[in-house]
Amino acid sequence: MKACPSAPSEVVEKCQKALQEATELKNKRNAVLNDIREAASQSSQSRDNLATGNPQPKGKGPMDNFAISIARQSTLNSSWKKDERREVCRTIGRFFFSSGLPFNACNDPYYVPMCVAIAKYGDGFIPPSMHEMRTWIRKAEVDDINQLMEEHKKAWKQYGCSIMSDGWTDGKSRCIINFLVNSPAGTWFLRSVDASDTIKNGELLSNYLDKVIDEVGEENVVQVITDNGSNYVNVGKRLMEKRKNLYWTPCATHCIDLMLEDIGKMKIHESTLAKSKQVVKFIYGHTWVLDLMRKFTKNGELLRPAVTRFATAYLTLQSIHKQKQALQSMFSSQEWQTCAWVKKPEGMKAQGTILFDRFFWGHVKYCIQSVIPLVSVLREVDSEERPAMAFIYELMDAAKERIAFNCGNNEKKYLPIWKRIDDRRASQLHKPLHAAGYYLNPQLRFDKKFSAHEEVKDGLYQCMERMLSYKDRLKADVQLDFYGNVKGEFGSQIAIDSRKLL
Repeated sequence: MKACPSAPSEVVEKCQKALQEATELKNKRNAVLNDIREAASQSSQSRDNLATGNPQPKGKGPMDNFAISIARQSTLNSSWKKDERREVCRTIGRFFFSSGLPFNACNDPYYVPMCVAIAKYGDGFIPPSMHEMRTWIRKAEVDDINQLMEEHKKAWKQYGCSIMSDGWTDGKSRCIINFLVNSPAGTWFLRSVDASDTIKNGELLSNYLDKVIDEVGEENVVQVITDNGSNYVNVGKRLMEKRKNLYWTPCATHCIDLMLEDIGKMKIHESTLAKSKQVVKFIYGHTWVLDLMRKFTKNGELLRPAVTRFATAYLTLQSIHKQKQALQSMFSSQEWQTCAWVKKPEGMKAQGTILFDRFFWGHVKYCIQSVIPLVSVLREVDSEERPAMAFIYELMDAAKERIAFNCGNNEKKYLPIWKRIDDRRASQLHKPLHAAGYYLNPQLRFDKKFSAHEEVKDGLYQCMERMLSYKDRLKADVQLDFYGNVKGEFGSQIAIDSRKLL
């Protein structure tokens, strides 16, 4: 092999340098291997000396700086350890079974640290008594929680926060309202109250919220979030009249669920959802039919629980469409034709819907195409992966565009859907805070598709007027100019590169 006579000098130098580096690396590797072999030879010699009664000190090799030699336990001891662990696990399991604890308690973040702490203590550990649990141990945990709350309070003061009101009904039909505080530091559970006798009384609900706002600090609160019930709407209006620097915002998840409910009342959607519900109820209400369905769907399910009732209905409809061929095969199979359900009214009705209703599958497809983009928005705002306020404006616009595209841009198909979305959105999801979040989100503000509509800037200015003092407003106007024109720190490379990280 000869050198290429036409190779440029810089290429020749680069090749020579690479060969030299490879040679040096090979020499270093060989040196280390020789040291290891020498150490192994010395170790072997040492064992021979021990066998002959002439012990010699063990030679130290280069790997001794990075590893500690620990004698491996015997196979018998390892087997005994496995048996011992088995007995310990059975003892823990016996405690779970005796106390009626759910198995998923093992997924509790404090479960493993508890076991590790007990193991570190070693033999002779005396577990805490009932008295200790309800006295000093509980007090110590409360002190830790209060200390953690102080860290959250600092975040509330520094960044601002949102107060969230979450109402639900427990197993005893009591109406419970949970009050939570959300900030960049996380979500903090503040308290819960039994509002069974006051849930429909706007004045008493307002009193609950006033107490929570005073506890958190009105100067720290950006918005109060509740559901969209008429009682809460009245409370929200009253709250904004009384507290001039904060906003009342209806829950986005509840608002989108109401959109789905309104769409579900359309004639095609209502009849299609009713038929699919009858099919699912029949299949899941009879064990033999359910087993037959799983056989044809290869253990696929039709029910798909979601965050809200109406989202569940449409996701289930999507599953039915996905299993169309499997369901048709099931109701056409010999097993179905010879079973007792084939002659019963509910079985005949389900079979007729799947096999003989010539409009059903077309309507299923239309319902899915016209609603699933909205369900995707619901999932997005309900997740905690990123703040929904900064994205809800764009998400709703994108969902509407997707619905129109799915309907082949046929106005007769998508405009009725748009109307029901806009009716709810205009009154509940078109607040100044949503517009401000959209404008101040750099990921969207500097995107080519950004909508510089007047209502966006108006929403931003309304928020600044309501929430900032005159002095802070002047500072914000200057910063806003730098932000919009990408000047100062906003024009630095790190600021530009971090736009997509939100």
